Amino acid sequence: MLSDTLERKQQYSAVMPNLYELRMRGILTCLEHAAHDGSVMSITNQDLRKAGLKVTLPRVKILELLERATEHHLSAEDIYKTLLEQGEDVGLATVYRVLTQFETAGIIERHQFENNYSVFEITQADHHDHIVCQNCGRVVEFSSPVIEAEQHAVAERLGFELTGHSLNLYVFCDKPACVEARKKRK
Repeated sequence: MLSDTLERKQQYSAVMPNLYELRMRGILTCLEHAAHDGSVMSITNQDLRKAGLKVTLPRVKILELLERATEHHLSAEDIYKTLLEQGEDVGLATVYRVLTQFETAGIIERHQFENNYSVFEITQADHHDHIVCQNCGRVVEFSSPVIEAEQHAVAERLGFELTGHSLNLYVFCDKPACVEARKKRK
């Protein structure tokens, strides 16, 4: 088992010299995502190196998943299951370790909503808030200049300078099961 892991690691390092070479060989498309303002941000091998991280297959696969996710907030378990479905041989502990490294490097952000499990998203240039369904866990990002202005005004009225905030609205969405859950709760 250990020799298997070492052999696989050697194979990865032999074929994973950097993201640029992977892109040039067509193995990896550019890891990009659109910010809310439409600008495109790219996570490159240089970003990983600056963070003190080597470019490895598990890191690349996890970045790809986070970059391409239609649901921008994925749990470690979501990522792990998707990797398994794709036939990747990456353990859950590796997924957690890579996510922690990415968070420390500022590549991703961790959110822990009221359901007490963490979800991750690529760090974005602009600020946004979240609305979270209490039944199904669906997370939607939103931005409101009115809410932003009011938060600054409240802080100023109370004698504070607002330097940051996190706003999460907990709701029941319009999915039939969630509507039923809301009715039962009343």
